[in-house]
Amino acid sequence: MITINDIQSKTLTDLFEQYPFLPGFFEEHTLELNGNLDISLFDYLAFLDDEEEQENRAMDKAQVLDSMCIYIDQMLAFLGEDEDDGVNSITLLPGTNKSGEAEQFGELIIKKSEIVCIVGATGSGKSRLLADIEWVAKGDTPTSRSVLINGEIGDSKWRLDSGNKLVAQLSQNMNFVMDLSVYEFIELHAQSRLVEDVESVINKIFAQANDLAGEKFELTTPITSLSGGQSRALMIADTAILSKSPIVLIDEIENAGIDRKRALDLLIGEEKIVLMATHDPILALMGDKRIVIKNGGIHKVIETSVEEQKLLGDLERMDAVIQNMRNRLRQGEIIQKEDIGF
Repeated sequence: MITINDIQSKTLTDLFEQYPFLPGFFEEHTLELNGNLDISLFDYLAFLDDEEEQENRAMDKAQVLDSMCIYIDQMLAFLGEDEDDGVNSITLLPGTNKSGEAEQFGELIIKKSEIVCIVGATGSGKSRLLADIEWVAKGDTPTSRSVLINGEIGDSKWRLDSGNKLVAQLSQNMNFVMDLSVYEFIELHAQSRLVEDVESVINKIFAQANDLAGEKFELTTPITSLSGGQSRALMIADTAILSKSPIVLIDEIENAGIDRKRALDLLIGEEKIVLMATHDPILALMGDKRIVIKNGGIHKVIETSVEEQKLLGDLERMDAVIQNMRNRLRQGEIIQKEDIGF
């Protein structure tokens, strides 16, 4: 809840930077912004100390400040950006597997900027785990798991409010149906988030997406013409930079045709909690820990060991050789035995 003390001593410049939608309040209340914006809000509203001005507007300074606090709270709630709603961690508490047996862990705390991999056979229960997290389960799902937000029972808004979506999903197939260019697609999302500098955000997302994609594309490219890898690169960059969902689930990023490591670095750099379902040993070892799913339940939670981290370097070098050969084959080159290198 925003209070008058939170805003009255801040400059207009700082307030507009913190709340890009706030100029709308000034416009609605015919508060002109022709003067110096580097003065405090309290000083700016000094003209309302005049009784004639109060009578003309039917509001005094205190009423304007109070209305502004309400406006900010309502806009933050609408955008899913409530000041006190940052998700710093989620905690999974054990339930049961399909046979009714207790899951084999005590509790699992996943913090912001962590990568947790989910491994298991097809149909083992990875989707059910995600569903429990999305629903902020309270022992009321088929697994009887519970999910805590910041160590506490989750607010019901995570279940009911579409503006406060807990999980953003990036599936294997990102099929666009809208008749928009890449530029228009990003612009639409940025405008829906009331971003102040839309052009800057468009350029940032576009640059990051092309950095991830194996094949470059243009801002003018229709999104329906993007390849699978290009689509995933665009959505990963868009999700990292514009999505307010604190948790991102990526399903088998190894099949996306993008730079996997850069994609993960981008997401955790934007302080997301990343859950990644994968069959790729390189990606599995990139995670801080991995959840092993069997028979619908969490069978193990494994911390990535120092030895595994050392092995990861060897696997990455092997993968680099394979990627290089793949690219050379695409270019029509002949592979020689000495190209293998190990």
